[in-house]
Amino acid sequence: MQEQNTYQQTVNYLYEQLPMFTRIGAAAFKKDLTNTIKLCEVLGHPEQKFKSIHVAGTNGKGSVTHMLAAVFQEAGFRVGLYTSPHLVDFRERIRIDGEPVSKEWVVDFVEKYKEQIEEIEPSFFEITVGMAFAAFAEQEVDVAIIETGMGGRLDSTNVITPLLSVITNIGFDHMEFLGNTLAEIATEKAGIIKQGVPVVIGEQRPETEGVFFENSLHKQSVVYHAESMWDMVRTKNDLQYQTFKAIHRGRREMHDVTTDLLGDYQAANIKTVLAVRDVLVSSGLAELPMDVTFRALSKVKKLTGLRGRWDVLQSEPLIIADVAHNPAGLTGAMKQWANIPAKKKHIVTGFVKDKDVAAALALYPKDNIYYFCNADIPRAMPASQLQASAQDAGLQGERYLTVADAIKAAREALGKNDALLITGSVFVVGEAIEYLNVNNGKLFPTSMV
Repeated sequence: MQEQNTYQQTVNYLYEQLPMFTRIGAAAFKKDLTNTIKLCEVLGHPEQKFKSIHVAGTNGKGSVTHMLAAVFQEAGFRVGLYTSPHLVDFRERIRIDGEPVSKEWVVDFVEKYKEQIEEIEPSFFEITVGMAFAAFAEQEVDVAIIETGMGGRLDSTNVITPLLSVITNIGFDHMEFLGNTLAEIATEKAGIIKQGVPVVIGEQRPETEGVFFENSLHKQSVVYHAESMWDMVRTKNDLQYQTFKAIHRGRREMHDVTTDLLGDYQAANIKTVLAVRDVLVSSGLAELPMDVTFRALSKVKKLTGLRGRWDVLQSEPLIIADVAHNPAGLTGAMKQWANIPAKKKHIVTGFVKDKDVAAALALYPKDNIYYFCNADIPRAMPASQLQASAQDAGLQGERYLTVADAIKAAREALGKNDALLITGSVFVVGEAIEYLNVNNGKLFPTSMV
């Protein structure tokens, strides 16, 4: 119990003392890498002590990083994984071979560097990046899969020189920081491209292709397009797995690929992962056998602890959670939701204030039953304001002060043949998973809880 209290006190210190974008928004955003560089100096430059793969993109980067971690783990590598934000516990952000760092490690790190933290005054994200790099160096990982937080060029993670850079896709999100056009956003994401380091682009768009070409040319980096390398056709799906025919365009090979990640959008993410695997193998950067790669993709959640991506929390009545939170992500989620058979459909949703909520709500079906709520963070849009915006979009439902209240009301209203979708915000999904205490995937091993 004492360890739990000490750990919680440490996490509370990080939340309360450091500017945290996920909680308060723009005020926490740092516009350069100065603090991260200072932290890395204090920590003895851990970012130089392990090999890495760097992943940016508007959507899909969380799924791609977890898939890549799973592939490397299954191939026998010791793998670090850094992602953000977390759903339930801070330690989700920093994993080694799928296991979160221990509570004791978090406490010891903050105690050891508290004086320097208060002198440098990093943001919450900056300190978590430093912590991740320190953990990976200490544990001597063979490779670390590093997800950017936002953008790329000025992202705190952008002090590494990876084996390979990955940009999943470009869409509209965080425009106040990254720009108002797809080309401007792509320019920020392209900031992770390094001199002579190959880059894989997940999805091609006419508006962004020139940006990536120019940046890679300037950096003498070879560009690979996943869509030019692989085609995917889904052949089967249920509430546990989906299966695809994966066709390699150049080699004219066809493979069966099964994954435990159920979102329709995972087809694009798997293409990206297979392209990354091809580039690493053909360049002699890593030995990743094809059969090992496919085996890993069938158990990504088990290997890495990934949650919240078209996550089936309950099968009868059906409850699904998905962290889609911008128009591009929600377009795919709502298309898949439309194909779910159910007598009545219910949606629990909440947003943060700085998103284009009107554009997002326009994608929601008008004939569903809604439960509007707000996550327990200052950045959340109040449920009353969300309800008013939803009514303007033709959506009807009640508002609730907490995610737990909304989930409770929705579950009480669910008929046996109904279905419930929880979406709109990473933070709403996280609080929903915590409230439901779902254990049908590996969130944390019992020894760590």
